[in-house]
Amino acid sequence: MTVDVKVPVLAESVPDATLLEWRKQPGDAVDKDEILIELETDKVVLEVPAPEAGVLAEILKHTGDTVLSQEVLARIEPGAGAPARPLGLAPDPGEAPAAPSPPPAATAVPERLSPAVRRLVDEHGLDASAISGTGRDGRITKADVLVHLEASAKPAEAASAPEAAPAPTAAVTEPTRVQTAPAASTPAPAPARTEPAPAAPAPGSRCERREPMSRLRRRIAERLVEAQHTAAILTTFNEIDMQPVMALRARHKEGFERRHGVRLGFMSFFAKAAVQALQRFPAVNARIDGTEIVYHDYCDIGVAVGSPRGLVVPILRNVESMSFAGIESRIAEFGAKARDGTLSIDDMSGGTFTISNGGVFGSLLSTPILNPPQSGILGMHKTEDRPVAVNGEVVVRPMMYVALSYDHRIIDGREAVQFLVCVKEAIEDPARLLIDV
Repeated sequence: MTVDVKVPVLAESVPDATLLEWRKQPGDAVDKDEILIELETDKVVLEVPAPEAGVLAEILKHTGDTVLSQEVLARIEPGAGAPARPLGLAPDPGEAPAAPSPPPAATAVPERLSPAVRRLVDEHGLDASAISGTGRDGRITKADVLVHLEASAKPAEAASAPEAAPAPTAAVTEPTRVQTAPAASTPAPAPARTEPAPAAPAPGSRCERREPMSRLRRRIAERLVEAQHTAAILTTFNEIDMQPVMALRARHKEGFERRHGVRLGFMSFFAKAAVQALQRFPAVNARIDGTEIVYHDYCDIGVAVGSPRGLVVPILRNVESMSFAGIESRIAEFGAKARDGTLSIDDMSGGTFTISNGGVFGSLLSTPILNPPQSGILGMHKTEDRPVAVNGEVVVRPMMYVALSYDHRIIDGREAVQFLVCVKEAIEDPARLLIDV
């Protein structure tokens, strides 16, 4: 009896998904929980594992198809594949000896590649098993591929050194490395056929190339245009003296990391300050639904994170009840998931307010755009030493510009300005976060 491979249950906010490339073909043996294909949604990439071990009997949906929740993708014939012989076990006496095969050049690694990593590997004709993965469970990240490319680009010095009477088959020279032949008792593997690397465009050339937009990028574009068309977006600005919070962090960061096992960053201070301001100005934490305003008694704050697939906004839930350590741990977890492409739909769904930190990329000032249906977003920027007036004297302080973009349909300018002042006061005097003043 065949077993169906189905699309995972999708969230209400994710209507469908697009199939990426199948990792197995009909007739291939599969192990239980082995990843068969990845599904790209508007928010995340989902991995579809094999529910049972056996043979992939039939593929019903193909690469590029759009599928719905719980739709059948393929069928597996359980137990149809011949079991692999355990390592170190002698073959059966009546079994015909298998033809000798050349030893592999390196131990294979599980090819759990995100779409961005797979695209990079394919573009450069790389062997994924030769790349060391530093991600979770040995997963290969985009950084691993770039490091591998950089190492491979170095000229092989040994290839340029003269050798005495080399045998015709003594070595196989590849474009980026020299591989010596194995012992004479083992037949040498045939040299792999390598495709020449694409030539760099000549200076002054006017080349063009087209690439299809990913579902995530298309969805980002749709939501940004939707925000511009449906909301009355206005932005107010202020600046914050970061010296008090930087001094507090410098005094306690080592003890904080020893006690909680996570670094103390600035995002937890801003998240806590935003919660205090949201509770005082609930319209900034609200949304419009038709002709009604929906107020939230909880603070689910989205934190914008860059990933190889684009900007994603995982959600910190119930931040009003989280500790500084809890916030920092969750943000670190989201950052790792974003790099590895393992953010789930639940991680990305919901949110009542968003914080975006363009300062990590060097932005000095910007106007963040709303994340519908939210009505407010706080933009952090680069901290830079600037001369400011303090008690009638000009001093140099680490200053940060902050911006609040808001939906003017339900948030008045007075509320928006006071909200930003509340955040400013909390960061410039962190004790306010403890005594709630």
